[in-house]
Amino acid sequence: MSLFGKLGKDLGVSKEINIEDYMNSQEMENVDVLNEPADFYVKPLNLESEDDLAAIEDELNKKNILLLDISSMSARPKTLKDLVDKIKDYVNKIDGDVGRIDTGKIIITPAKVKIIKKKKPQ
Repeated sequence: MSLFGKLGKDLGVSKEINIEDYMNSQEMENVDVLNEPADFYVKPLNLESEDDLAAIEDELNKKNILLLDISSMSARPKTLKDLVDKIKDYVNKIDGDVGRIDTGKIIITPAKVKIIKKKKPQ
């Protein structure tokens, strides 16, 4: 009998727990067992439709920095431009910042976090 099984039996808990099922459960989805919780995170997100704008705004309100993958929108440049314009409007409203990393990625920062876009000449 495992340590947890013996401990559970001693405590009067008779239900067997499958640890793999527990770790894959919905309540464990956002738990990082290797690190302590942080105040803010750098999170990767995909921009695939206008429905993703709400998630972007929510993450920015939580003060997280976003690495936004826009590569799936490259086949629809007008839609991509419209969505990026909406993101820029929201980010400007909250005093955040937006910068392009490469053709398929954008970095978005929350309020009071700015991106230095060009090096100052020395």
